[in-house]
Amino acid sequence: MTISQPPCRLVLSKADAPILEPVTKLGGQPAWVDKPQWPLSAALRTPMTFLGQFRLPGEEVRMAYLFMTGGEDYVEGTWEAEGGENALIVQPGRVPSFITVTDDAEGPTMSGDLAVDLVPTSPAELEKGWDNRLGGPPTWLQDEEFPPGDWSFLFQLEDSDALYDVNFGDAGVGYGFLDADGSEGRFLWQCS
Repeated sequence: MTISQPPCRLVLSKADAPILEPVTKLGGQPAWVDKPQWPLSAALRTPMTFLGQFRLPGEEVRMAYLFMTGGEDYVEGTWEAEGGENALIVQPGRVPSFITVTDDAEGPTMSGDLAVDLVPTSPAELEKGWDNRLGGPPTWLQDEEFPPGDWSFLFQLEDSDALYDVNFGDAGVGYGFLDADGSEGRFLWQCS
């Protein structure tokens, strides 16, 4: 599946109220489009932290929900695409075989709801550096690093935005991907 999302910067602002619609946002609680599928940390067996949700391109309402093991307990491997310490859950879609989910609709989150404005941007703007974006090509912090198999880039997030608190290492960038049929997601991060 080739993602036909034109490149857009994600411009964040604090929401006045919880965002309950299936739109791109960071923080708060997921607005599930199907039955809840909250992933558990492979190491701790506790709920991962919800980081955000991304509306997928197309007329059908489809979402990708991003989670990562977080909190006070340090866990190795949150950067690995298939390490079981982060999850990009696609709805409707498939839960990756290495992820265990619960039917909890709510759980730990990194912050209150952050609204996202999608601002179209040019390829030249994308080449200037790392930023929060949906679509376009990834800007790799280190070497190119797609998950194993056939994956298309969906989004990237910086960990240096003052509006939310996420740990992608030292000045890191996280990257989300969809598989060839758009039914399964992967996430990884790199740091300097």
